[in-house]
Amino acid sequence: MKRKQSFALIVVMNLHLDWCSHKAAKYAVEHWHYSGCMPVGKTFKIGVWEDGKFIGVIIYSRGANRNLGGPYGLGQDECCELTRVAMRDHKTPVSKMMAISFKFLKKHNPNLRLIISYADPQQGHHGGIYQATNWIYVGASKMRNILCKGKIYHPKSLYSKYKTQAVPWLQKHVDPNAKWIDVPAKHKYLMPLDNDMRKQIAPLHRPYPKRNLQPD
Repeated sequence: MKRKQSFALIVVMNLHLDWCSHKAAKYAVEHWHYSGCMPVGKTFKIGVWEDGKFIGVIIYSRGANRNLGGPYGLGQDECCELTRVAMRDHKTPVSKMMAISFKFLKKHNPNLRLIISYADPQQGHHGGIYQATNWIYVGASKMRNILCKGKIYHPKSLYSKYKTQAVPWLQKHVDPNAKWIDVPAKHKYLMPLDNDMRKQIAPLHRPYPKRNLQPD
């Protein structure tokens, strides 16, 4: 895919990061990410080019959860979630791409102070790329999804589709058998974008989980 030109381009030797189109991001996610689908809600799509060739995308989201940063005293414009890292074969370590993307994102969102992300042990992930870029690990976060029409949905996905995630409404209008279900916990990581935020969340740090170690 052709690299989009912009004044915002960040170049590090043979590596280029810049905003990319929804079409390019969707292609990368569908072909190079285990989920095969784009995240819902407002997204920031940062494309990655290596030696002039499009190799993937890093996507940050604000999503439907207005309280994403609430536990850390942050407003909606001060916190976002890293929701996709979708890459084809590449030479540059993903940790380096991510580190550059932090600076890129902060440059264009000066109020942003914290990034949240999750590693799913059910997909064989323990957060190695987060550990390599010095994220703060705060433990395993319990998750709840919704079973609707025989499929398991993240509440954000249903909110994006129906403008609600209320199970009684879904039972009445979509599927009478819709219900909340517990899903395995995911490892939760935090990336502070300024020194004050790092000091604030530092006491939450727990030892990094190891590969193949199931969460508590």
